[in-house]
Amino acid sequence: MKNTALVYCEGNFGLMDGKTANGLVRVSLKYEIKGIIDSTKAGMDAGEVLDGKHNGIPIFSGLTEALDCLTEIPAYFIYGMAPLSAFLTLEEDRDVFFKAMEQGMNVINPLYELLSEDDEFVQKAKQYGVKIIDIRRTPPRKTLHNFTGRIFDLKVPVICVLGTDSAVGKRTTAILLVQALRERGLRVAFIATGQTGLLQGAKYGIPLDAMPSQYAIGEVENQILKAYNEEKPDIIIVEGQGSISHPAYISSCIIVRGARPQGIIVQHPPKRLHLGDFNSMPMPSLESEIEIIETFSKSKVIAITLNHQNMSNLEITDTICQYEARYHLPVTDVLKFGCEKLVTCIFDMFPFLKHRIKKI
Repeated sequence: MKNTALVYCEGNFGLMDGKTANGLVRVSLKYEIKGIIDSTKAGMDAGEVLDGKHNGIPIFSGLTEALDCLTEIPAYFIYGMAPLSAFLTLEEDRDVFFKAMEQGMNVINPLYELLSEDDEFVQKAKQYGVKIIDIRRTPPRKTLHNFTGRIFDLKVPVICVLGTDSAVGKRTTAILLVQALRERGLRVAFIATGQTGLLQGAKYGIPLDAMPSQYAIGEVENQILKAYNEEKPDIIIVEGQGSISHPAYISSCIIVRGARPQGIIVQHPPKRLHLGDFNSMPMPSLESEIEIIETFSKSKVIAITLNHQNMSNLEITDTICQYEARYHLPVTDVLKFGCEKLVTCIFDMFPFLKHRIKKI
């Protein structure tokens, strides 16, 4: 059974900084999401806000309303935002955590700030008999892995989903692609590289940006090797982070080094004008990102996927046609049209996979 959870995303649900809550609403293998807290969208259905599809997850104005409306107190209280600072900077955010703990809810914290090392949080947890789970806690150094090169011995394809910016839907595309390949009867391993993928229930993965740089590449490689040895997959899909060209992040570079992919899917938001957390920095062009990805990775971009932020349905279909003519690659929006083009592309690139399909 899944653990019940309430997700706090005040003022950010459906937006870039609400990506943790957004991801949990779309896919959650580990938690049964009982509601979202965001007063700016109170009374709405979370699925309709995100994707125009009712999913029965209500949005509440605050913790008090949520607990009044729910038939039982959820077991977990999840911080559903991913601000650039990655710290609890607002006093009201700390207060809502404390109120949730007072109600007996365990806290799940995906931020860099380790709440289990905050004296006030530790005291509250002890007082109310609840747990604090820091998703980005770095494992003990003696358990970390250096890069070994054994990734080159893998006998199955590794596909990375990279992007032109942070928070453009790389993880969502990767998860939906994993589901689509599994529906075709393939054994597929998914490697999460961020806190949201781990919260969604990924069996394999690490909070990459919390890893010491000495071990980061080795940790990516190790998770892939672990999945390969334990699951005997037909194909491995790796979630990307940030972008290779992004001036503030190196995560994509680390992922490429550790995963050594045979193919790369690039996610791009055509209507986004500036890098998500940096309004003074223009978005890179798709052409330039593909060039730098292929140069750095020594691998090929095999498909393009769209983030339809601020796009009409007509703009989406027109952009797909334009991009396919310009780049001579399959292009799709997986939230609108599914993963059929991506699956076909992968089968065309790795035809032996068709012989590995198992009857479901």
